[in-house]
Amino acid sequence: MAETAKTHEFRAEVRKVLNILTNSLYTNREIFLRELISNASDALDKLRFRINRGENPTVADLPLEIRITLDKDKKTLTIADIGLGMTEAELADNLGTIARSGSEHFLADLASAEPQEGEDAKADASNIIGRFGVGFYSVFMVAEKVTVTSRPAFVPEGGDNAAHVWTSDGLGTFTLERVEDAEPKRGTVIVAHLKENALEFAEKYRIDSVIRSHSAFVPFPVFVDGEQANTQPALWREPKTSVTQEQYASFYKSLTYDGKDPLDVQHISVDVPVQFSALLFIPSTAQDFFGQDQELWGLDLYTRRVLIQHKNKDLLPEYLGFMKGVVDAEDLPLNISRETLQENALLRKIQQVLVKQTLSKLEKMAKDETEKYDEFWRLHGRVFKLSYRDYANHDRVCALMRFTSSAMPDTETGKEALTSFDSYMERAKEGQKTFWYVAAPNREAARLSPHMERFRKKGLEVLFLLDPVDEFLMENLGKYKEWDFKSIETAADDALKDFADQEESEKEKTPPLSAEDSTTFDHLLGLIKDILGERVKNVVVSHRLADSPAVLVSPDGMTSSMEKIMRVMQKDESLPVRNMEVNRDHPLLRNMLRVYKANKEDPFLREMTETLFDACLLLDGYVKDPQLVAARTRALLEKSAGWYTEVMKY
Repeated sequence: MAETAKTHEFRAEVRKVLNILTNSLYTNREIFLRELISNASDALDKLRFRINRGENPTVADLPLEIRITLDKDKKTLTIADIGLGMTEAELADNLGTIARSGSEHFLADLASAEPQEGEDAKADASNIIGRFGVGFYSVFMVAEKVTVTSRPAFVPEGGDNAAHVWTSDGLGTFTLERVEDAEPKRGTVIVAHLKENALEFAEKYRIDSVIRSHSAFVPFPVFVDGEQANTQPALWREPKTSVTQEQYASFYKSLTYDGKDPLDVQHISVDVPVQFSALLFIPSTAQDFFGQDQELWGLDLYTRRVLIQHKNKDLLPEYLGFMKGVVDAEDLPLNISRETLQENALLRKIQQVLVKQTLSKLEKMAKDETEKYDEFWRLHGRVFKLSYRDYANHDRVCALMRFTSSAMPDTETGKEALTSFDSYMERAKEGQKTFWYVAAPNREAARLSPHMERFRKKGLEVLFLLDPVDEFLMENLGKYKEWDFKSIETAADDALKDFADQEESEKEKTPPLSAEDSTTFDHLLGLIKDILGERVKNVVVSHRLADSPAVLVSPDGMTSSMEKIMRVMQKDESLPVRNMEVNRDHPLLRNMLRVYKANKEDPFLREMTETLFDACLLLDGYVKDPQLVAARTRALLEKSAGWYTEVMKY
């Protein structure tokens, strides 16, 4: 018969476990101060809870505060709280048993106890942070010896409230002794004897910095050598109605070190589907999100006022990366070091709520505060355009986008007047179902684009895309309310046939070519193609030009600006080979036809063709041989100046 299985308990090398806790658990040793302050805060919270239940401590009327004292000569850091304190047995259990959390046991006892009448135990104890029972041992990252003197605030049954001292070097053993007249009168005093390589933590500036980074919002005053280090309240936990705009602005500046007030603020408090509070700000200063600041985004994540992660990038999508602020969640699944999360399901829920509320905030601003929203767009619109990837909120983000257009007036301030897609649709021609756009480096370049001429003739509004990312945006948006997005460069010859021309201008019309001249003009186009050779794919008569003599058009439907971006990405410095479209009613082409009819071997035709091609390249932002372009332009200027003076009899 098989032997009965025997049950064994795991055994641990205490010295090795302590070594892991103090040297391998935390990524940054300054975290020890966060852990000690959190423990002190928990002790004060427990005391306050018991006082609120009607219990009387042995020493009353002492302030609920945390005091840190530094002594560079003695190489010590002392942290004292006038909180609940511990008995001898509690010192042995809580500090002598690894992974035994006094806070966890306190909350467990609280949960099992019968609540008193009118008592909200969960709310009163909601600030208690400790869970794992290992944070205290992080002090050995910086200390070679630690003494903990503690006196309980309440006399234990069958005992007294004498103080006891717990001492250890963190190598596996500790001592406990009773002391009669030692401080504190109530609570706990921890003295860390600093290692030689940790003497920076005896400097006040260093301790102040750690508190600002990790423990700035604990609910009790923290004094460092008599000066309070956490003066900024956790505004996100305050009722919205009790916080002033000045307090919001002050908090924002202390959080971001921005000298300007924020453009707007969101104060959020949510109970379902996940409990959290948040304070989000829209800066009034643009960030170089696509340059040197591309990683400097994200929200600070807290749990019960203690910083867990700085610039957490899971709380908001990238297109809201311009937002600054904090999120404080109640029950995050933290790992044992409280530096990272075990899983991010809760963060996804928080993100969904934040996105929904932020979009609602922007929609309200766009509706009720148009100028303010336009200012927001000029500051952060480039980042917000990344929202094209938010398919769940496609129509909402589309409605919030802004661009300038051919229908927008010039402003005296120099700022571009902006329009939404919905406003564009309201002004559109009857039967129009397309958002037409043109990409250009600036508004004037967009207005002077040869592709604009037939749209101007039809009275059709064109969106001006002045940012290199805009064409990617339009291509990825797909549709908005069943309207397409199309570039005017790719518009087919018959794309505008359903729209009547506007009234003709007073400009004198060029008479049509005769049948013979039409044939000769075709021969001229052949000559132009021979002169330009492989630099163009073909030379044809244009149906899109009204005022310009010629334009280059991609044969594969790609716009000139997109083609340029692709070539930069591929490090292709060659000139694109495109079709050259010419306006045969333009005076320049008619004069070239006259020269061709008189002498098709005239070298002036080559000069004019080359200069015309140069002008087309310049319109698209290409200058391959600037010296050659300048030389040709100078030669033509010399000839035209001579002819002009002869004609004008000067």
